[in-house]
Amino acid sequence: MIEKVHTHIIAELEQNTRTDTIFILASILLNLIALAINTGVATNSDKSGPQWIIFFTFIVLVIVVNIVAEIGIIKGKQTRQKLVGGLLKMYKDQGVDGYYDPSLMQNYSTRYNLFLLVVLVTGIIAIVVPVVLLQ
Repeated sequence: MIEKVHTHIIAELEQNTRTDTIFILASILLNLIALAINTGVATNSDKSGPQWIIFFTFIVLVIVVNIVAEIGIIKGKQTRQKLVGGLLKMYKDQGVDGYYDPSLMQNYSTRYNLFLLVVLVTGIIAIVVPVVLLQ
């Protein structure tokens, strides 16, 4: 039974990694696309109504997608901590905890914080640069 639990936890960790990757890549890609489009709109001499609708639609989209991505990454981080914590307890109970360095938990935490920072900074840049170019 312990092998089934172990296999299940490992599968959950793999799914968690895939989900986090999707959140990170999708938000960064959207941020870069929105930056390009809104920079084009901001530098265009034609400041007609439809272009402003596009501009502000992408601003709102960047904000919403980045909030969702940040929440998803935070939940992914919490899930990973719980799953790895369970693995560590299982390893300790089985007497094989010496093969897994518990300091990896801190490395995971640092990595997630860096992911959060990258998503946040690219989102801020995708909003601020086009707005500054409007001036």
